[in-house]
Formats: sequence, structure tokens, C-alpha cells
Amino acid sequence: MNIVILAAGMGKRMRSALPKVLHPLAGRPLLAHVIDTARTLSPTRLVVVVGHGADKVREAVGAPDVQFAVQDKQLGTGHAVQQALPLLDPSVPTLVLYGDVPLTRASTLTRLLDAAGAERYGVLTVTVDDPTGYGRIVRDANGAVRKIVEQKDASDEERRIAEINTGIVVSPTRTLEAWLASLKNDNAQGEFYLTDVVERAIEAGVEVVTAQPDAEWETLGVNSKVQLAELERVHQRNVAYALLDAGVTLADPARIDVRGTLECGADVSIDVNCVFEGRVTLADNVSIGPNCVIRDASIGAGTRVDAYTHIEGGTTGAKVVLGPYARLRPGAVLGDEAHVGNFVEVKNAVMGHGAKANHLSYIGDSDIGARVNVGAGTITCNYDGANKHRTVIEDDVFIGSDTQLVAPVRVARGVTIAAGTTVWKDVGEGELVLNEKRQVSKTGYVRPTKKKV
Repeated sequence: MNIVILAAGMGKRMRSALPKVLHPLAGRPLLAHVIDTARTLSPTRLVVVVGHGADKVREAVGAPDVQFAVQDKQLGTGHAVQQALPLLDPSVPTLVLYGDVPLTRASTLTRLLDAAGAERYGVLTVTVDDPTGYGRIVRDANGAVRKIVEQKDASDEERRIAEINTGIVVSPTRTLEAWLASLKNDNAQGEFYLTDVVERAIEAGVEVVTAQPDAEWETLGVNSKVQLAELERVHQRNVAYALLDAGVTLADPARIDVRGTLECGADVSIDVNCVFEGRVTLADNVSIGPNCVIRDASIGAGTRVDAYTHIEGGTTGAKVVLGPYARLRPGAVLGDEAHVGNFVEVKNAVMGHGAKANHLSYIGDSDIGARVNVGAGTITCNYDGANKHRTVIEDDVFIGSDTQLVAPVRVARGVTIAAGTTVWKDVGEGELVLNEKRQVSKTGYVRPTKKKV
């Protein structure tokens, strides 16, 4: 089949310079969600109709399997589909989707496609408690679809109909072209409605069939920031329940945000207000404390991530302890049983098995061996103002508090570094390194006091 996604609208009610279909839901543009669903159906052609902010839309979702048609003037949904016709395969049906309706499931679309087959005209409908504002499905006494009438053009009797048009349709492509060409804009909006095609199909003797989704939220679109926020909660609820069904323990399903993919092993627990972005993998028996942000990371089995820890592009081995208030930046790799404690930042660095940096330290562009102890307040001075340099610390090194390691520098295995030392030269195996200091004490010293005004 062909799939056409309508994404040309401005979205005035969004009150934003960003095209409506590019507003994010779960961290990705609305339109990207629709394209992902379309891809699961393996379309022959996938065409996105753009208009307002066309260049931004192309840049955001452009891909080898996506073609773009341009609707220079927004003259209605029927006119929008017309712009895509030259890019379609006329020998297969065309499914029309909307770039601001992000949560329609592939199973629902498959149900509609199966009902329509190759020759029938299919409409996805839904029955709602309050149909105000939507086009109504008007049926005859036998239940056959007679027409779709928009709210502004409906009679009082038609407005009482609870079955509404979602706008998602599938049609034989060859006949669709002729039907679209015959549309008129003599309606309250002065637009060419795709919904009017159903009457053309009936006049041509083509059977019109309908299908309904499993859930109403699959058909909800976004026209305002309020609706965007509502759909965000629907999506996150669905993700949370899927995690619960898979055996993940969530302290509160209403307080988790997944803005990408989250894969969890057995006996994973996640506390409240955690955000997962990009691709995140949590192995068996991982526990995530409250208020953590984890992006594009792989967390090893049995690892404990304490509160307020931020991880971006990091990887940990098994039984690692992180946080609270730790930060892993891109390129951080922690070996099994490593500890990175409160207010410790690790960037583009490897920490070996059992290495520990428990307090107030910065480790950047470094290779830290096994069982290294990094004292509080230690920093690797990796930047000379123009270039980054690497620090190498071999196994079993003990680094005292408030140490600075000026890269490039290598500290051999078994070295002990005294507290308050600046290391700017390589250190040999097993040595003690310290900066010579002289401590002076004076008796009889009196502290100054504040003068009274």
C-alpha cells in the first residue's frame, strides 16, 4: 500500500514558531511517531505532505524511505492528499494518516486495511461520549455509511450522532485521484474536505466499510499544548503499564517518563520521577533511585543507582554503586563493583574493577585501574586550554584527598599519593609521591574580631 501522512498545518493554537508536527511527545516529534508506525506496515510508498515549516519538517524526519509533497496553500485535507498523488503507486490502495495523531497503533490500522481490502473505501471511526467538533458518520437504515458531515455543516439531528470520523481512511488509489478532483469547497470552512470523498465512493458503487480502534486515545490529535500534555500522559501511562506487565517494579506508574526505549531485565526496580532518554538498558536486579535522568546507557546486573544521579552515554558493569548526585558523561565506562559517589563526575574515562571515587571528584579522559581509591576532591586536569590529555592510573593506586593530576601523566601500579599533592610527572611503581611542604605553628595568636559600630 501507499501511505500518505498529512503534516502541512501551521497549528496556530500551539502558539509556537515550531511546526505543530515537530512538537515533542516522549522526546520525539509527533510526526516521527506516525512515521514509525507507518514503517511497521511496510508501505510501497511513504509520502509526507508538508507546508508550514516544510524545511524544518524535512530536516527533522527526512530519510531514504520518506518522500515529501508540498502543499503551498492549506486548502483542506482533500487538497493535501492531491499533492501526494504523483508520488503514489496507483496499483495499490492508499492509507491516509495525520502527523499530529501520534498514538494510533499498527494493529488498528491493519484492522482497517483488512476490512477495506484492495477495492473498498475504509474509514476509521470511533464512538465517543462527546462528539462535539468532530465529523459525524451518517448511516442509512441498514447501517451502511451514507456520508460524513462536519460539525459546522451538520443538522441538529446529525450532531447527536456519537460515531465520529477520525480522518484516517484507506482508498483504492486510481479512483481516489478522480474523486479528489471532483471535490468542491462550498462549506463553512471553504476547504476541500477529504471526508467528502466518501460520498463520491458511494456514488461510484464502491462499498464503504469502517473499523474502530481498541482505545479512543489512538485517534486523538494535537491542536494545543493542553492536548499535547494530555497525550504525553496517555503515552507514558501505556509505557509504564507495559513495564509493569514485564515484571518491572515501579514505585509510581504515574511518575516515570520514557523518551526513547527502555529495556529491563528481571527484578528491576525504579523509584519515582525518573527520566529515561534514548536507548537505555537495565540488566537484572538493577535498582534506580528517585529523580534520576538516564540517557543512552547500559547498566549492568545488580547495579544500584542512587537518587539524583545523571547518566549520559555511560556503561557500567555488574554490582556498581552510583550516587547519590553522581554524573556519568559520554564515554564513561565503569567496571564491575566500581563506586562513583556523591558529586563525582566521570567523562570519557574507564574505571576498573572495584575502583572507587566516592566524594566530590572529577575524572575526565582517564584510564583508572582496578582497586584504585580516588580520594575526595581529586581532579584530573585534562584540559590545557586548547587540547585534552589523558591520565593513566594503574591498578592498586591510592590517591589522597585534594589531589590534582595534570595530564598527560601516568601513575604506575601500587603508588600512594599523599593528600594535597599535585602530580605533573609520571610516577614509578610502588612509590610514594607528595609535594614537599613545611608546616609552621605559632603560639599566642589572637584572631581578629569585628569592630562594633
